[in-house]
Amino acid sequence: MKYAYYPGCSLRGTGRAYEESLLAVFRSLAIEVQELDDWNCCGATTYLSVDELTSYALAARNLALAERERMDIIAPCAACYLVLNKTQRYIRDYPDIKTVVSRALGAIGLEYHDRVRVRHPLDVFLNDIGLEAIAAKVVRPLKGLKVAPYYGCQIVRPYATFDDQRNPTSMDQLLAACGATVAPYPLKTRCCGGSQKGTLPEIGLHLIRYLIAEAQMNGADVIATVCPLCQFNLECFQKEAGSIRHPLSIPVLYFTQLMALALGASAATIGLQRSLVPVEPVLEAKEIAYA
Repeated sequence: MKYAYYPGCSLRGTGRAYEESLLAVFRSLAIEVQELDDWNCCGATTYLSVDELTSYALAARNLALAERERMDIIAPCAACYLVLNKTQRYIRDYPDIKTVVSRALGAIGLEYHDRVRVRHPLDVFLNDIGLEAIAAKVVRPLKGLKVAPYYGCQIVRPYATFDDQRNPTSMDQLLAACGATVAPYPLKTRCCGGSQKGTLPEIGLHLIRYLIAEAQMNGADVIATVCPLCQFNLECFQKEAGSIRHPLSIPVLYFTQLMALALGASAATIGLQRSLVPVEPVLEAKEIAYA
């Protein structure tokens, strides 16, 4: 099966390591993807705040492009995944929105008939490839590495298309198949604050502090995430969120970086060397090769 790959804007910027490692996993598992030709930004929450109907039309353009190619669309960014899912549901459930979107797409020679599925890599890896097939490809088991899987609030809420809303386990299962130990992490779906660190700094910092402290308290060596903004928040503000009495320091990686490492990719090809909180000392302590 071939998939339409929708990178979104973040994976070409701050989330570069996400794309590097995701493509490495695709190659290792022989998953055939084709980047969606002429894709446009999903708009995340920005478009919605300016013009809701136009925002649906812009997001639907990506769905129409994938449908034209007769492929499911893989959206790794949590915000992109949510926006595309929401757009699809609103077109399906609200006739007035469907009319506006269909008219807008028709003006540029496109049609959308709700024949494409929006997929997340977690969904594809777990349900299309399977744990046994992934475990069989592991050449560098993550033995002894204790990982806190952080899903964030967007890929399972409000649309739980492939995992449980309150206690998702897809990432847990995939990391375990790669040899890692999954740390207890009850806050796995609690919001990191999103852009609040920039708009309401103290509130944003409190949310970040809470998430990191919980992972450290439960003995995690690293936090794994699926969202570029979550990864940015949890990695970049650790020093500010901590204190002299309670310092915070833990590597925050994309789950695909850990999977790619287990499947044989080198650190330099999946962006490990660009981490602000170095993960190499942790890997060395666990005797996990990464060169």
